[in-house]
Amino acid sequence: MSANQERLLQVLLAPQISEKATYIADKRNQVVFRVAADAAKPEIKAAVELLFKVEVESVQVLNVKGKVKRFRQKMGQRKGWKKAFVSLKAGQEINFVEGGNA
Repeated sequence: MSANQERLLQVLLAPQISEKATYIADKRNQVVFRVAADAAKPEIKAAVELLFKVEVESVQVLNVKGKVKRFRQKMGQRKGWKKAFVSLKAGQEINFVEGGNA
């Protein structure tokens, strides 16, 4: 395995499962992932195509800011993270329940 493939395996952290992600999957044929903070759009596209054997049309990324929380008298902040909206080409689908593409 090359160093580039190892990097691609570390880019995707987890699928983001929520009401909004499910709605977007149905309406826009997009899948939402948590990705590494330093991941670029071409890396995310290559990683999804490598892992799930699907064709990716486009990738949109969003930086999610960490929530401000209070612990006793001190204010703190949770760590921020990066979210990727991956648009799949027509007829392509990723099914997480079965652990692969459908």
